[in-house]
Amino acid sequence: MTLLLFCICLSCLSFCSSANRNDRPIIGVLAQEYHFPKPYQESIIAASYVKFLESAGARVVPVMINQTLEEYKALFNSINGILFPGGGVSIISSGYERAAKIFYELALEANKRGDYFPVWGTCLGFEQLTYLTSGKSILSYTNTSGVPLPLNFTDEAKDSRMFKGFPAELMEDLASQPLTENSHKWSVAMLTYNTNEDLKSFYKVLSTNTDGNTEFVSTVEAYDYPIYGTQWHPEKNAFEWTRPYIPHSPSAVKTTFYMAEFFVSEARKNSHSFESEAEERKALIYNYSPVYTGLNSAFEQIYFF
Repeated sequence: MTLLLFCICLSCLSFCSSANRNDRPIIGVLAQEYHFPKPYQESIIAASYVKFLESAGARVVPVMINQTLEEYKALFNSINGILFPGGGVSIISSGYERAAKIFYELALEANKRGDYFPVWGTCLGFEQLTYLTSGKSILSYTNTSGVPLPLNFTDEAKDSRMFKGFPAELMEDLASQPLTENSHKWSVAMLTYNTNEDLKSFYKVLSTNTDGNTEFVSTVEAYDYPIYGTQWHPEKNAFEWTRPYIPHSPSAVKTTFYMAEFFVSEARKNSHSFESEAEERKALIYNYSPVYTGLNSAFEQIYFF
């Protein structure tokens, strides 16, 4: 009888756990200004970010720039997380920055009241997060444009949310092999992090890197919020092929998918939804077609808006 009751309890726990999990997560990916605008090509999203999230079981909604606050609030209440991608626009004054600031502040407010809403920043997105958190530009120049690097894990990585599901073998490879592709000229120096109380109290540093002169922050997660950032590009290993310095080894590709699986698993904890299936279908990235740009771009495919 005791064994039977134990099995029933386990079954109930499993049911409750799956009942609270959102197995149809939809994640927003923020667009940014296109440097060579023309009609219907004023902003872009690299398709690799979309594939990155889709590979782990999420659907994607493009978050357009230059929308109203009311439109952003409505979208925030409809999606289950947001990704700020890499790129080359201003983190101080741009449509990208304005939208990121709105979603960042909405995410903080939501998480404070128990509405779990994850945020991810890659490269420029990571830099944007540090600007939004610190309230000022605190970046230092580094010689890290087109460089694959191993991660120098900190002690904080062992107990991090981000890396706890990674196989030990992959963690060893990440620490010893150049699996993370860097395409940035600006970084948050460790010296800056250690002397900036806003950053230091908000983010734990999970890994660092160096260009030979400056040690910089390469991976973070917030202490009290589901907010994450990588100065490197986890999406490129599996989906971008135009640059010889992007690693494509089995461990490099596994890194892409474990990072994607982690963030999508965070989005599964959110229960936001669109008001109707029609509104959901209208918002999804499926309404747009990526364009092959690999002949003259760092991206194999780009969505234009």
